[in-house]
Amino acid sequence: MATTLFFWFRTVTKEHIAGLDSAQLQKSFVFGMGWFIFSEVMFFGAFFGALFYVRNFAVPWLAGEGEKGAPIAFVQEMGVDFWTGFQNTWPVIATPDAGDAYEMADKSMAFPGWSHVAEWLPLWNTIILLSSSVTVHFAHLGLKNGSRKAFNRWLGATVGLAVIFLGLQAAEYYEAYAHYGLTLNSGIYGSTFYLLTGFHGFHVFSGVVHAFSNAC
Repeated sequence: MATTLFFWFRTVTKEHIAGLDSAQLQKSFVFGMGWFIFSEVMFFGAFFGALFYVRNFAVPWLAGEGEKGAPIAFVQEMGVDFWTGFQNTWPVIATPDAGDAYEMADKSMAFPGWSHVAEWLPLWNTIILLSSSVTVHFAHLGLKNGSRKAFNRWLGATVGLAVIFLGLQAAEYYEAYAHYGLTLNSGIYGSTFYLLTGFHGFHVFSGVVHAFSNAC
């Protein structure tokens, strides 16, 4: 897939530079990109919607709290022992198939306090991610102004930040597995964390491949 995308983007770029594209082709590119962005919004919207549902509905239901616990209470009234002793906590520290609660590490990936904020890896990932938005904006300005040199310089900086971001995300995954006890077997929290961040990292990697194909 990466090879196909690389050669496809490179061919489109060469055709554009050679002046072989038309107004209709440009319009199709615009509509295609619009639909692609819409599909991405729906894609991640489904993931964030699932996370919101789990945190605000499913987990309180399982704990039988308030009106949200009504469905579970109804099942229990019918004589079904659904999940005795479950507590509404996030991350969820016990799952019915695990038998016992998995061991949580003493440290977590939550905000460590202002005194240790410089050691918080998610903060640096966020800064790098936002910085790449700035550099790619300047690359776009260089492209609009016909400055190939400025475009290449700022796009190169964007690709560099993306590579650093992927490296830090790999380090974050290692720390989560090795030091924080956060794995794919850590209940719904581990599943949603790696699903969301993993697909986002894949999008960043795809952007790097796209940038290299344009440069070639």
